[in-house]
Order: sequence, then C-alpha cells, then structure tokens
Amino acid sequence: MTTARTPVAVVTGAGSGIGAATARQLAAAGFHVVLTARRKDRIEAVAAEITAAGHQSTAHPLDVTDRPAVDSFAASLDRCDVLVNNAGGALGADPVATGDPADWRRMYEVNVIGTLNLTQALLPALTASGDGTVVVLSSTAGLATYEGGGGYVAAKHGAHVLAETLRLEIVGTPVRVIEIAPGMVRTEEFATTRFRGDTEKAAKVYAGVAEPLSADDVADTITWAVTRPSHVNIDLLVVRPRAQASNSKVHREL
Repeated sequence: MTTARTPVAVVTGAGSGIGAATARQLAAAGFHVVLTARRKDRIEAVAAEITAAGHQSTAHPLDVTDRPAVDSFAASLDRCDVLVNNAGGALGADPVATGDPADWRRMYEVNVIGTLNLTQALLPALTASGDGTVVVLSSTAGLATYEGGGGYVAAKHGAHVLAETLRLEIVGTPVRVIEIAPGMVRTEEFATTRFRGDTEKAAKVYAGVAEPLSADDVADTITWAVTRPSHVNIDLLVVRPRAQASNSKVHREL
C-alpha cells in the first residue's frame, strides 16, 4: 500500500475542510498521505487531486468509531509516521437543559473515542517508525466553555485531556503528541452540519467577521508543527483569527 522510503501520514476526516487541506499540504511536504473518512467519493476525489499534483496519496474509507474496521485499517499499513486525528464535528447548539443526549453521545464517540481508536491502533507503528507524531485536532472549545456549546465543549475537553495524558504516558518513546486548537474556522460544512443543514443559522456564526480562519490556515499550522525537528514538540498551539479574542469575544463589523 505504501513505499518503504516515504514517510506516511494518516489523516482522518480527510474528505473536506481541514482534513482535506491538511492532506494536500502534508503530501506537498513529502508525505505519502493516507486519507480516511466515511464518504468514499470525497476522499477519492481529494486523493486524485493530490496524485495529479505529483504527490503520493491513498484513499481508505473508514468510520473512526468502528473499532474492528480501525484495527483492520491499521493492519493494512506498512508503516505510519504521522497520525492526524482530525475527524470530529459539532451537533446542535442547545443549552444543557434541553440538549439531545444522542447528539452529545455522537459528538463524544467521534471526537474522543474515534481519536482513541486510531491512536491506540497506530501507536505501535508510530513507535516502530522511530520518529512518530500524533496530532490531536481539538478546539478552543476544549479549553473554555461557551453557552449553547455544552456537548461539543465536553467532547473537545475530552480530546484535549486525551492528548495531554498520552503525552505524559509515552514520554521517553520516539513519539511526539501535538495538539492544535483552532478557534473560529469557516469551512464548507462545519457550521452547516451543526445546524442540520440550516444555512441561514450557519452563516450567522461568521456574520460580520471579516476574516475567520480558513481550512488552509489550520492545515498550514498542522504541517508546520509536524515538520519541526524531531526533538521539538508543539504541546499545544491555539490558533484564532485576529478578530477573535476568546470563544465569546469576537469583533463583528455589522
């Protein structure tokens, strides 16, 4: 599936948004990128684009919450040097008092258990590489709360704690643990998915914000962190647009 010489980077949730942008940038940086996501057509399209640009890529449909499928995927790889745990997402913006437990459960399953599944399955290969990197894409929601975000905030706090604990537990091994925590990012799907296809509500998230972060901005940050010298670990990097001072303080030009 992969070559012995080229370092391999696995990117989850790579069919669109930050995941797709990260796959493109890591491929351009010299990695053979293995793109995973549930939607086969999306990852195949991105992989084809990467290959057309003269870089190496492979598409592998995968649901990160399906542990047997994750284990089978891990066994199919010849090597793994970098894992980017990007698959995630938000559902709903209801207060704690009326939030749907099914939404909370789904967010935890994808954002936390999905990250756990891939990390556990690929950690032996990452260690065997002699220079492995685990990236956890959390969020500023994993560092501070905001109204209407309880379920997503809880899930991203879980992802943050997973990264922090893993770093403590594997210190002394040849594997880095990097956490990237983006603030407001405008992608083609995140807010629309959160509001169940309501494009009007999704647009209000970014109303008046001149320049939210783009998927490429976050992908550039991930690629920079991954390509630091082996002895340099970016424990936690928070990246926000200039217009955003915190989760609840955003400058809007209305």
